[in-house]
Amino acid sequence: MARITHGIGCSHIPVLGYAHDHGKDGDDYFKPAFAGFDWTREWITAPDSRPDVVILVYNDHASAFDMKVIPTFAIGCGESFTPADEGFGPRPVPVVEGHPDLAWHIAQSLVLDEFDTTIINEMEVDHGLTVPLTMMFGDVEKWPVKVIPLAVNVVTYPPPSGNRCWALGEAISRAVSSFPQDLKVQIWGTGGMSHQLQGPRAGLINKEWDNRFLDGLTGEGQDLRHVPHIEYLRETGSEGIEMVMWLIMRGALGKSTRALHRHYHVPVSNTALGHIVLEPVDPTVPPSRTLEGGSPIAQKMIA
Repeated sequence: MARITHGIGCSHIPVLGYAHDHGKDGDDYFKPAFAGFDWTREWITAPDSRPDVVILVYNDHASAFDMKVIPTFAIGCGESFTPADEGFGPRPVPVVEGHPDLAWHIAQSLVLDEFDTTIINEMEVDHGLTVPLTMMFGDVEKWPVKVIPLAVNVVTYPPPSGNRCWALGEAISRAVSSFPQDLKVQIWGTGGMSHQLQGPRAGLINKEWDNRFLDGLTGEGQDLRHVPHIEYLRETGSEGIEMVMWLIMRGALGKSTRALHRHYHVPVSNTALGHIVLEPVDPTVPPSRTLEGGSPIAQKMIA
């Protein structure tokens, strides 16, 4: 039986992809941002935490979709997904390999569970999906996991509510647990955190709100699913609405979670960077091991 073992939240800031591709990870400006992923890169490659499949929740930035077609939720069921050319040529990263069997199973389960998700067999994937993979795995000739892209519309009005996203995560969890193959599955919620790219409030960052959001992802509380769109817009800028995608990840983890690692840094290209690793709390299962010499939670917040 397949099972969701962990959830990861991660900003997908495009300049991080540029910095990595051009060897700038260690530059004074970028080093604090990348350092917050050192723990995760070691943890995710360990035998007991390495996933077989990642369900990667992201938003497309006019690469696969445009104003002609705007699906609220779209699941990639293809064999592979090529990095998109976003104006400067495709990123020099591996082709993303899908898991069609699990993806089609999830698609069918979601429709029967009354989520009418668009099925995509061919699409290119942009920085929204490839930057998180880079932040977790670094330079690789082949991504070490299969990836099921789950694209969410948070670009064009109306985006889905936080409650709907959380409920979708719950439905994805039911779908995964009914898949007969023994697979370790992670679900990643990407995008955010607070940022606004245009207008009089361009450059807005709200670190207090962002960290309250990170706090709300752990434990049993479900207050985040009821945060209205207008609060995201007011407190976190026009692009902060991307954080509803993290709620799909959180909804898939069940009643309660614990944080294994947490990182927050500002600014990165006038954007807040957030990252968190969560595991579902099952009272019958002992907590995950920690890295040798480490503590159960690694947390770094830089103002």
